[in-house]
Amino acid sequence: MRLLVTGGAGFIGSTFVRRVLQGAEPALAGADLVVLDKLTYAGNEANLAPVAACPALHFVKGDITDESLVAELMVGVDAVVHFAAESHVDRSILGADPFVLTNVVGTQILLQAALHAGVPHFVHISTDEVYGSIESGSWLEQAPLEPNSPYSASKASADLLARAYARTHGMDVRITRCCNNYGPYQYPEKVIPLFVTNLLDGLPVPLYGDGLNVRDWVHVEDHCRAIALVLERGQAGEIYNIGGGTELTNTALTGLLLDALGANWSRVQPVVDRKAHDRRYSVDWTKIRTQLGYAPQVDFAAGLAATVRWYAEHRAWWEPLKAA
Repeated sequence: MRLLVTGGAGFIGSTFVRRVLQGAEPALAGADLVVLDKLTYAGNEANLAPVAACPALHFVKGDITDESLVAELMVGVDAVVHFAAESHVDRSILGADPFVLTNVVGTQILLQAALHAGVPHFVHISTDEVYGSIESGSWLEQAPLEPNSPYSASKASADLLARAYARTHGMDVRITRCCNNYGPYQYPEKVIPLFVTNLLDGLPVPLYGDGLNVRDWVHVEDHCRAIALVLERGQAGEIYNIGGGTELTNTALTGLLLDALGANWSRVQPVVDRKAHDRRYSVDWTKIRTQLGYAPQVDFAAGLAATVRWYAEHRAWWEPLKAA
């Protein structure tokens, strides 16, 4: 099997690549992986260092909006696993152009190239943010898309394009929508690595608004395990929500991180809330649990402790990123 993995040097994409090449996904054993990554600020070849010497890894630095390159790389591919995206909400609020270009136009170029090359399977990695905020209960896969930030709107647009290619052309396109991820190799602009690295350096941590926004958390290894299940046993044209089962307010999460690093609340700096800050995300992941057998395997307390240790032990990885 030959996989084209876009954004495979990013946080989630590189985790998927490492898992496949290190034998954590038996159904994908022996696969060749072509990793296409632009290496923007959030893409980092160091994320692939543990598998860099693997002969099954073929890294290509390039942009998913480069039509000729994408067309070339699609030849002989059995499946596309599409992670590549601009993903930081704050950055999308400051300027949405890169999000529309990469997340919308880039996805369309990949879909068209996969269609032309006759690629059998296409897994599009999306986000729970496309549903918008929900006060109680959880979003099902058939819920309407009501994104509230330029980032989530661009991802929702990409989802609709993926659906359109499946319906119009009969492509085998599968969409996943996951909750918030955490774990090693996450770029330190996201809340957990930002707070951990700030606390390690004796800096304050910025808590938005009243701190009562709620997110569900899943370890990145569990997310990638779910993606592999969707690739292996998912159905064409279907959408699969992926949850973690650990809903926390931002205040509660902050408290856990302070405790883990022996810090107190004097280190917390309240900041003005983000524009249109969604209050709560929650997806119902009954479908992937019952149909594909997904269940998170990483206990949140243990996973968070291991993540804190990883950042404490890998300053050489994150310090250059924060200094840039």
